[in-house]
Amino acid sequence: MDVKMNQAVAQASPLSTSGAAKARAKSAFLLASKPVFYNLVSVAGALVAWHLLSLMVASPFFPSPDKILTAFIHLAAEGDTSGNSLWTHSWSSLYRVMVGFSFAVILGVPVGLLMGLNRPLYVSTRAIVEPFRFIPPIAWIPLAIIFFAGTTRFAFLIFLGAFFPIYTATHVGVSRVEPIHRKVFMVHGASKFQILAHVVIPTVLPDVLGGMRVAMGAAWLTIVAAELTGGTGVGLGRMMVDYAELLKIPEVIVGMLLIGAIGFALNEILLLLEKRLFRWRWQVTL
Repeated sequence: MDVKMNQAVAQASPLSTSGAAKARAKSAFLLASKPVFYNLVSVAGALVAWHLLSLMVASPFFPSPDKILTAFIHLAAEGDTSGNSLWTHSWSSLYRVMVGFSFAVILGVPVGLLMGLNRPLYVSTRAIVEPFRFIPPIAWIPLAIIFFAGTTRFAFLIFLGAFFPIYTATHVGVSRVEPIHRKVFMVHGASKFQILAHVVIPTVLPDVLGGMRVAMGAAWLTIVAAELTGGTGVGLGRMMVDYAELLKIPEVIVGMLLIGAIGFALNEILLLLEKRLFRWRWQVTL
């Protein structure tokens, strides 16, 4: 009797396992699709409210969403008044952001690690380093115009805007390293490089990625301000200024929305990377 029951259970278990896997997959799909659905509803509601408000205001300086869409299609198909396409403007701004942002990461992470690991060095240079953190990148624009030109000028300004969020996040992350972890590695004869590679950096990386997300927002803020001052014929900031001088509000709003969309996409990429690398952090629930 027991043998027959065991055989029946063995035959039924693959089906039940398959059914459970399908149920889990369906549940995961529904769980993941809910935020997408809610966000789509939120966007649709915002567009409806925007359209109704534009009808109430009835002003050429408050265009409706359909006029924004018309301006977007025209810029994408025909280009601006100088013949530059919308994609040229977008790529120019994105390229400048990525160049300056990359240099900020390359320099900000090592300097943050150095200052975090070498407390006497940080204390000795704090009066020099920290005040620069409070100088907005926009304040550097006059000097950047004098000393630099072209992509170098924009990369310099973006570097200044993105460096300190990354540097600060890395510096703070070093303080989160548990001393007991270092001591365990030291007891087992690990070198300083091994402690850095296997203890310090893995602990600091979540903070670094968080700082990179903040720095990305600062980089886009900086590039728009830099392009508004001139020195280039292409870029979303430059395009917005050109159309603002012509009082063409829909085209200006197209530039604003594109900046927001590109920034949002880059932030989501960093967020997905963070979830991928530190999956264990996202599995912890209360």
